[in-house]
Amino acid sequence: MTVSPALEPAARPVRTALRRRYLMCRPEHFAVTYAINPWMDPGAGADAARAVEQWEALRAAYLGLGHEVSLIDPIPGLPDMVFAANGALVVGGRVYGARFTHPERAAEGPAYMEWLRGDGFTDTLEGLHTNEGEGDFLTLDHVILAGTGFRTDLAAHQEAQEFLGRPVVTLRLVDPRFYHLDTALFPLDGGNVAYYPGAFSPGSRAVLERLFPDALLAGEADAAVLGLNAVSDGRNVVVNAEATGLIATLDAHGYTPVPVDLSELRKAGGGPKCCTLELRPAA
Repeated sequence: MTVSPALEPAARPVRTALRRRYLMCRPEHFAVTYAINPWMDPGAGADAARAVEQWEALRAAYLGLGHEVSLIDPIPGLPDMVFAANGALVVGGRVYGARFTHPERAAEGPAYMEWLRGDGFTDTLEGLHTNEGEGDFLTLDHVILAGTGFRTDLAAHQEAQEFLGRPVVTLRLVDPRFYHLDTALFPLDGGNVAYYPGAFSPGSRAVLERLFPDALLAGEADAAVLGLNAVSDGRNVVVNAEATGLIATLDAHGYTPVPVDLSELRKAGGGPKCCTLELRPAA
């Protein structure tokens, strides 16, 4: 297993938390009735009541950290709508709308776009190319990292760059367990990331090494419980509790892990980040 070495106590930087605004969707209609990723097994099903309980704990964690959480109403017949991150990409007050790969989720894109417009986000673009929002677009201070290989089209990376006016760097995913970028990588802050190297093509690993020489590297065991599907505010990292190695690495580097149990939602391939769409206002 590859993990980043711990820093000596005197070398650990002081991490700064930034207050964020998130959009979430209560999993009232959560179920696993189809299989569109390797995590989903309709035969095994899922416990919707337990999913709601775990989701409420995630929401409470965000509120306890001082973040703002807005809610979109769940829609019957859309069991994956709980995964709000996939619904759009919101950067600098602009909304790049999702266009889902699978028909089972197609109605989620318009639903999220309607909510965002109603909330005052009027500078919007409904994507012409297949993209799954923050599932495959992760925003840092000076660059947007964009995943492709399983869901989001390469053309969507160019479309997002033109609309948002931010540099977009393409990363190719090669392991079907990590079908979205946010299952294999998360921003630690505005300038650094944590990721699992095995999820990426050799060229994409080289790009990540060049862009983020001080990145935290996770091992396969932590990646396999969706430990990289985490949410950081710059200091506090909300992370799946089973990712014990990653949690120890974060702690050793001056971050404050906030473990949560989203094992029920993981049956559909989601974790903390999947449930969380960040609403970034205009600068």
